[in-house]
Amino acid sequence: MDLKNKVTSLVHIRGAMIFEFFSPGIPIVLKNAGCEFIIFDMEHGGLSFEQFKTLAIISNSHKISPLIRIPEVRYNYIARALDLGASGIMAPMVNTAEDALRVVYSSKYPPLGQRGAGFGFAHDNYINENPLSYIQKANNSLINIIQIETKKALENVREIAAIDGVDCLWVGHFDLTNFLGIPGDFTSKIYLDAINEIIMAAKYNNKSLGIMVNNKRELETYSKLGFNMIAIGTEMKILSESISQILKLS
Repeated sequence: MDLKNKVTSLVHIRGAMIFEFFSPGIPIVLKNAGCEFIIFDMEHGGLSFEQFKTLAIISNSHKISPLIRIPEVRYNYIARALDLGASGIMAPMVNTAEDALRVVYSSKYPPLGQRGAGFGFAHDNYINENPLSYIQKANNSLINIIQIETKKALENVREIAAIDGVDCLWVGHFDLTNFLGIPGDFTSKIYLDAINEIIMAAKYNNKSLGIMVNNKRELETYSKLGFNMIAIGTEMKILSESISQILKLS
């Protein structure tokens, strides 16, 4: 079962978010660690499209799905990232159903969207196949992850979740607490009520739920709540804490 089918079937999927270490070896390291997908961050991490293209080609050749968080919802970011080999898009700061529709339309070929056609490039592994069959395959296999991370997005989450082409609601947990006026308070009733609202919207519309976690305890907590698409991050924090633990034992 490919990643898209797992997402639409609400199967448990585990991966990682990469913000800093854009080394060519990272996809292989994460594949060996048991990850099924990688979300490469372009919003905060300084990733360039040239770097992402290399990482996407390596990821795809090693059967680990490369996703990318774009800096903002714009056609050029979405279509270009997909042409470079992304299996899907994570869109930040989506506040309304109109914002989510823009993501869908920018990512899909006609008649489902407005993505421009270019074939035989990285996104189809440089294979010159029938463009019509590729268009259908691309439209069916693309994964659109919509971040719910503002108060306005929370108010519109049911309308966002109802859109065809939105595959996963992803909680931007720290930003969500910021915009709800409770920065970093993940035990607040306000935050927990917001999480419940997002869960209900996803369940009603049969959409996947995603979040990034820092440790095993958080992974288990959100899994029990119904989050099926979970990424581990940040790699900087994990590396720092792992080295720190070793140094403390010496």
